[in-house]
Amino acid sequence: MASRWFTRFLTLFTIVIFGAMAWFGSQHQFGVTTKDHPPGVLVANPPGQFPTAKAPVQLKGFQVTPRAQFQLTARVLAKKRYRFDTQSDLIPYDFALGWGVMSDSAVLDRLDISQSGRWYFWSYSGNPPADPGAITNSSANMHLIPFDDQVRRVLDDAVVGDIVTLTGELSDVAGKGMTLASSLTRSDSGGGACEVMLVRTASIASPPS
Repeated sequence: MASRWFTRFLTLFTIVIFGAMAWFGSQHQFGVTTKDHPPGVLVANPPGQFPTAKAPVQLKGFQVTPRAQFQLTARVLAKKRYRFDTQSDLIPYDFALGWGVMSDSAVLDRLDISQSGRWYFWSYSGNPPADPGAITNSSANMHLIPFDDQVRRVLDDAVVGDIVTLTGELSDVAGKGMTLASSLTRSDSGGGACEVMLVRTASIASPPS
């Protein structure tokens, strides 16, 4: 009798645990809360990039050399926290960011998006949900350097699906035996295609109604 009761209890416990895991998984991506949006382009404009004459700055034992003024509003497609690589003190986060077709849930719902090893990956099954060239040109993996604690807090708080506005400079980094050069175009892919951004201001905005 006790054995039968224990078996029923174990079965019920297992159902509850798996149900909780399923709910948690639907609300999180790689441990990060996600926000859903209805179909439609949420961010129409691409990033803006302009010349800059800002001087290099020293942060966390690195020299950060601005190459171009940079500003964007974009949807967070994926977010990865790094803690143990050489640059993690300076660049704690990579955000995969999207605008245009890559801010549209109708497109994103048909893409598998992930990050690993400071890279951003997307893939799809069947026919592409948008022109692959537009997908490449409308998204980027960005290595984000918080200029101060206020920026770091905003980056900490941002979740997948948020609309973020960032301003600062695309920058090259040198120090601690390593160098890292920023991409200066949105049309590249593969090695060297990531933007390295010194983020001077950051905010999380509501998508347009």
